[in-house]
Amino acid sequence: MAATLALLIPFFGLIAIGFVAARLSRLNADALGWMNIFIVYAALPALFFKLVSRTPMADLTRVDFIFTQLTTVYSVFLLMLVIATVWRRATLAEGVIQAFGAAYGNIGYMGPGLALLVLGEAAAVPVALIVCFENAVHFVVAPALMAIAKGDARPPLAVALDVAKRVSMHPFIVSTACGFVFAAFQIPIAASLQQLIDYLAQAAAPCALFAMGVTLALRPLKRIPVEIGYITAVKLLVLPTVMYLSLSWIGGFDRNWIYAAVLLAALPTATNVFVISQHYSVWQERASATVLITTLLSVLTLPVVLYLISSGFLTVEWTP
Repeated sequence: MAATLALLIPFFGLIAIGFVAARLSRLNADALGWMNIFIVYAALPALFFKLVSRTPMADLTRVDFIFTQLTTVYSVFLLMLVIATVWRRATLAEGVIQAFGAAYGNIGYMGPGLALLVLGEAAAVPVALIVCFENAVHFVVAPALMAIAKGDARPPLAVALDVAKRVSMHPFIVSTACGFVFAAFQIPIAASLQQLIDYLAQAAAPCALFAMGVTLALRPLKRIPVEIGYITAVKLLVLPTVMYLSLSWIGGFDRNWIYAAVLLAALPTATNVFVISQHYSVWQERASATVLITTLLSVLTLPVVLYLISSGFLTVEWTP
């Protein structure tokens, strides 16, 4: 267990440094703008391109893995949507934000750094696939459901084209697609360009984690709504458990692929959930609280997940 905690110290240490720096500097959220642009448009895309472009096409076309992972995520999403709208009597828009709070993990900012730190290069491909495809589906589902909930006056085709444009132009999607092309055709990369890509990729995890700490510091917790109790439990406990059971039951996946998927499923709620809530002016304060609380509690739950992985307790030969 001590070795597991040692792995997490630099990871959460970077988040803590960002948090403290933001509190001491007393700058507003606008000060983080250019760093977020660097992370989203340069560092993380370079990392995803690097990981994908070096991978054999046989691994990149594991449709069964992608389908199982996404089905698991959206099973939890639908469960939480039903709980929010039927049991808690929330509006559809509020239910969508709650469902994303339970199913949308911080896979972009926290996922690559933690998975590669714990599992090494063996986690590169599943992490890239999960980040690319899960984000792509989220980017489609969020505006589509919000258009229904908010009664978007635009024609359905206009909404669909707007969503398609946003998805196809997102840096994570573009960089992963380019990586697919380079891997498929085995296109060589000039040494100088490869060095630039390496520099950017190496900056991805430290910058993303630091920025996350800053973001948490700039969104103080005012109150804890009752919904966060079950959202947190589903996000940090139920989703990774169901992910492990689903992938193990389907079978045929490398153990590191299963471990990577479970690890990413165990991550706290993505900051993008707050961004979505802010964009549509729905459940904003509670979405911010969800991100903060799940992140703080993940300090306790992630070491347990890592211990279960490193100890070999999570067997991949499980059958029902």
